[in-house]
This record gives sequence, structure tokens and C-alpha cells, in this order.
Amino acid sequence: MTSIVFSKYHALGNSYIVVPPDALAFDLSVLARLACDVRTGIGSDGLLVGPLPSAVADFRIRIFNPDGSEAEKSGNGLRIFCRHLWDEMLVSAAPFSVETLGGVVRAEILVEGKEVRVEMGQVRFTSKDIPVAGPPRDVLQEDVILEGRTFKFSAATVGNPHCVVLVDRPTEADARKFGPLLESHPLFPQRTNVQFMRVLDRANIQIEIWERGAGYTYASGSSSCASAAVAYKLGLCDSDITVHMRGGDIQIRLDPDFNVVMTGPVVHVCHGAIEPEAIG
Repeated sequence: MTSIVFSKYHALGNSYIVVPPDALAFDLSVLARLACDVRTGIGSDGLLVGPLPSAVADFRIRIFNPDGSEAEKSGNGLRIFCRHLWDEMLVSAAPFSVETLGGVVRAEILVEGKEVRVEMGQVRFTSKDIPVAGPPRDVLQEDVILEGRTFKFSAATVGNPHCVVLVDRPTEADARKFGPLLESHPLFPQRTNVQFMRVLDRANIQIEIWERGAGYTYASGSSSCASAAVAYKLGLCDSDITVHMRGGDIQIRLDPDFNVVMTGPVVHVCHGAIEPEAIG
């Protein structure tokens, strides 16, 4: 059994390990848990496997959370994967497409790979699509009670589920305390990503993030898309929105049909090899 070559990147402090298709020889759920753990592996917020062949796009990617679960889509993960394709000289500055479990996206490399723009698809708010338990509806400004405290939340999908909670002041403490309760709440049969959002003005929002299968994170691309779309849907923001997170800022642009385009930075951290004995 040979070692697995990897590259590590971060997007605003949200880090991913990229491994080639050779990794398919291993149990990817186990590989993700071991590689993402700083004590047993490299340490990251997720594992990306690819590029894989696709019948509907130029490339395909599989995305795994640190708990070993497979994610439908990740905005930061996609930007990182696109930067990796650029570093491997598999793409040019021309737009290209990537298939995920959450749909096909189009991407474009900017600033020699240091910034990536991704067309993330259409944001939807319908309970069946997200999914959210209960009757068919757009899930907007509903009440949920957690440990005696009532929160107003809206839900959305960008190919993966999100719960956006409007608050006066987003804090890491609230994300860590209430994020896990919402992630696994009975309202969300497939669990959910959680964002605590404050609207700063018509062009700016601030969020704190709890990610499904990953926990508290400094930044999230799909969370930025979902939160900005909710703010736009509720009439609280215009269509061009800067999302402020602990790790930094992402630019979001929405059209009237809630198709969303995300632009943000990527940094290459290191590369190396995961040895077979680390995988077991």
C-alpha cells in the first residue's frame, strides 16, 4: 500500500486537504476522519477527493467532513479545489465546470489562482428542497425554541441545507452553544449548516458559522451564499453583498431568481504525503 500525496489550502481560515483519485482505494470516511484530525493526521475542516471523471462537467469532486460524512457542496471547498486544478495546470483562466453531489457549478480563476469566482447555482427556500420538516412552504422567519430562548430562522439550500438565524449580535459562543442543537434539530432530517446573521446595512452582513459535520468554522462559502440570499429574500439587503466572517470577507452577487455568484481568496499552505500506517 502506497502513500497518498496531498495538498492543503485554506480559504479565509477554512482549510481543506486535497487528495487525488488514488485515495479511492481507501475507505474515504475513515481517511477523512483521520486526515482532518490534527492529532492523527494533518488537520483540516474537510477532505476533497479529485479530480474525478464526470459525464456532465469538466471535473468531479467528492467532499468529506471531518466526521467522515460526505457533503453535497462546499463553497470554500470548491474554490480550493479550483485553485488546486490551476496549480496542477489542469485549467486556464477560461471558465470551467465542476460536478458535486449538490449540482454542477461553473468556476473562473482570478489573480493567478489567488482568487476564485464560482457560480454556485440557485438558492431555494422551499421546505421540500432543503429539506425541512412540516407542510410544504418557503421557510422564512419561523420560530424555534432552544433551551428556553426563541430564535427567528429562515432556511435555504444551495445544494446543501442551511439554517440562517437573525440576531442582534452574532457571537462565537452562541454558534458553539446553539449551532449543534440546530444542526441535529428534528426540523432538519438531513441535519443542517447553521449561520447566526446580523445585517449591517444594505450591502453588508456578518455571520458566525456552525457547519454540519465540522463544527465551528472561521468561514464558509456556501454559508455566505445562503445567508446573503436570505437577507436579499427578506428585503434587508440589495443584490451585491459582502459577507463578513471571522476569517475574512466573501463577495456575493445575486440575480432576481436567486442565482448566486461567490468570489473569494484561496491560499496554498503545503503539500506532502499521508503514509499508509497513518490510515491503518
